[in-house]
Amino acid sequence: MKDAVTMTGLERRATFSLAAVFGLRMFGMFSILPVLALYARSLPGEVTPFMIGLALGVDGLAQAFLQVPFGLLSDRIGRKRVIYMGLTLFAIGSFVAALAPNIYIIILGRLMQGTGAVASAIIALIADLTREEHRSKSMAVIGMSIGLTFGASMVLGPALSHLIGVPGIFALTGVLALGAMAVVRFVVPDPAVSRVHADAETVPAMVTDVLRNTELQRLNFGIFSLHAALRGLFVVVPLLLVQVGGLDVSKHWEVYLPIMVISFIGSIPAIILAEARGKMKPVFVSAVALLFVSTLSLALLVGNFTGIVASLFGFFLAFNLLEATLPSLVSKIAPSGCKGTAIGVYNSFQFLGLFLGGALGGFLVQHVGDAALFVFAAGLAAAWLMLAISMQPPPAVRTRLFEVGEMSEDRGKELSSALAHVPGVVEAVVIASEGVAYLKVKMAGWDESGALELMKQGK
Repeated sequence: MKDAVTMTGLERRATFSLAAVFGLRMFGMFSILPVLALYARSLPGEVTPFMIGLALGVDGLAQAFLQVPFGLLSDRIGRKRVIYMGLTLFAIGSFVAALAPNIYIIILGRLMQGTGAVASAIIALIADLTREEHRSKSMAVIGMSIGLTFGASMVLGPALSHLIGVPGIFALTGVLALGAMAVVRFVVPDPAVSRVHADAETVPAMVTDVLRNTELQRLNFGIFSLHAALRGLFVVVPLLLVQVGGLDVSKHWEVYLPIMVISFIGSIPAIILAEARGKMKPVFVSAVALLFVSTLSLALLVGNFTGIVASLFGFFLAFNLLEATLPSLVSKIAPSGCKGTAIGVYNSFQFLGLFLGGALGGFLVQHVGDAALFVFAAGLAAAWLMLAISMQPPPAVRTRLFEVGEMSEDRGKELSSALAHVPGVVEAVVIASEGVAYLKVKMAGWDESGALELMKQGK
């Protein structure tokens, strides 16, 4: 019953090895973004901006529809089997794109990459391999690995394009996926028991409740808008760096490197202010406002190289802030015991944003012009800003999970009610079948010893 202070060796091994699996897969997905639009224009046949946008975004469509089914399938046939299957599909798609003679086969390869939607199965495996009190640490490591991989990909993608070409990047992506499979096989521990974890997995019965939650709907629209803007950005920006800035693709890293490093460092104080000082809403609203200003300025300064670079810095500063604060907001707002479902729905909106941002962004560029894409992104950001301003300030709470042992449904309800009356506990839910208590507690302090005593009596 007593919380362990440190993670065990097995928990650390599981966390960092699965973070490596995420990183190996994501590097291939991200490193293609800053170079695909330029490469596609060199392919035979007519290659339109819409086709380029579709190639950039189509993987998101597959992930949006398959990530939840893959997670549920992993409950039935095992986590690692689903991860192997997903990584195999991802690798095949990568090699198809590497050998593609035209844009149509690249689109097919990118779609196949998206069918390797293993994120939910990996998160479920982390939940199997870590104790409740340390799961948030593992998720934080995963989030950091994705963020660092994204930044590195923006810098290394253009350099790799110069050295091995875009087909070489696709081939490397396939090889990295095979390497990720080896990590899963030889490094990631096998779970003693796999079960559903409501804090980490989507529970179908809870989806309707999550979708009806208006505060979560604001966040779902936000992550959709953020990733639509991100994916649309790469339909146009690589071309602008060449046409307006006169930069060869091999030198695009000179733009991305300082932007990524400075925006990442610059976001840290704001994240600390939001989390540690209870200023989440002001920081969050400011980041959405910055997203609006930066996308609008890209539309207005589309022919000015200095303006483009300054606007990109603002965009990625806002992006880093929002990527860090949005999952935290989902955790604070989602009802206790529904966190995994809320995150699953949130991720589906994120992937849909990737698809729409690429496809619709390409369509706008083709039929209206480059600035139209940025106006579209600014419009989404403006709508999001209005929703963010009117949102309820998120409660200054954190989630705590405790193992209480399996019990009857009636006893679980009794314990939930008792825990809800403990000083400092904002919300309490006991999932009897999981033997876990999910508590939302005040950041300023709560009666942990009293809650532990109640859970001890409930065993």
